[in-house]
Amino acid sequence: MELNNLPEGCIANVLSLTCPRDVCRLSVLSSTFRSAADSDAVWDTFLPHDYQSLLSQSQSQSQSQSLSSKKHLYLSLCQKPLLIHDGKKSFQLDKADGKKCFMLSARTLFIVWGDTPRYWRWTSLPDARFSEVAELVSVCWLEIRGWINTTMLSPNTLYAAYLVFKPNPAGTYGFDHQSVQVSIGVAGGDTRKRTVFLDAERGRSLRYQIVPRRAGIFNRARFLPSAVEAPPPAQDTNNNLDLEYPKERGDGWLEVELGEFLNQGDEDKEVEMGVYEIKSGDWKGGLFVQGIDIRPKPTPLN
Repeated sequence: MELNNLPEGCIANVLSLTCPRDVCRLSVLSSTFRSAADSDAVWDTFLPHDYQSLLSQSQSQSQSQSLSSKKHLYLSLCQKPLLIHDGKKSFQLDKADGKKCFMLSARTLFIVWGDTPRYWRWTSLPDARFSEVAELVSVCWLEIRGWINTTMLSPNTLYAAYLVFKPNPAGTYGFDHQSVQVSIGVAGGDTRKRTVFLDAERGRSLRYQIVPRRAGIFNRARFLPSAVEAPPPAQDTNNNLDLEYPKERGDGWLEVELGEFLNQGDEDKEVEMGVYEIKSGDWKGGLFVQGIDIRPKPTPLN
């Protein structure tokens, strides 16, 4: 029997057992496959079971419900974050497999001295996802913590958390030679700690360093700059992990990974994430903090 002779409902049942990427690929086989691949029965299986509850928490609920099909709703949630919880969190789907992604705004985080204008200010930026971001003015004790419940996330999924921030164009100080400690842990389990830098320029400069070389007639000691590959970054002696530096996101902000955790989904637990620099006593400032992004960690198979 040719595949095109199968009932459309049968094809839809088979497609619902695959993934969104495969459904889109198989839709080009024939008009019957395309019709089945566009059906609500298929795309409803890729939407999270609680998507209606999440939509009800958004101010743009009516706009989402007006979409013509479950496929359009799925693609909309992949392409544009949905603000929930009074605009203080955002929800999105991973386009490849429909796993849930969340960002916690700075307003939902615990920030030491966060309500003291001398140390932190709350402001708005046109390229931010949320209405407010936290501006680090100047502190000698940097401590930021956030929490998310595992029941909000997709089960059987390896997640990673990222601090989302960017430097103040007016200037940043105190981070060029000072690392910070980040941590992540699930309640009842071990807390993983690592060391990172928040200065993206320092990360770029470590790729090359300027060293002197002799040049000129009669081998005179005239020094000219020569770009050579620098030695690899120092390692975090506590965890034997290479130090990490911020990476630029697609939205123009920077992010640095705080760590990863496996959400098995069989228990209701709390994940705590943190950023700390409380040992040096040095003053630091000049950053905008947008929040903490929690999303599935890419694997070689993705």
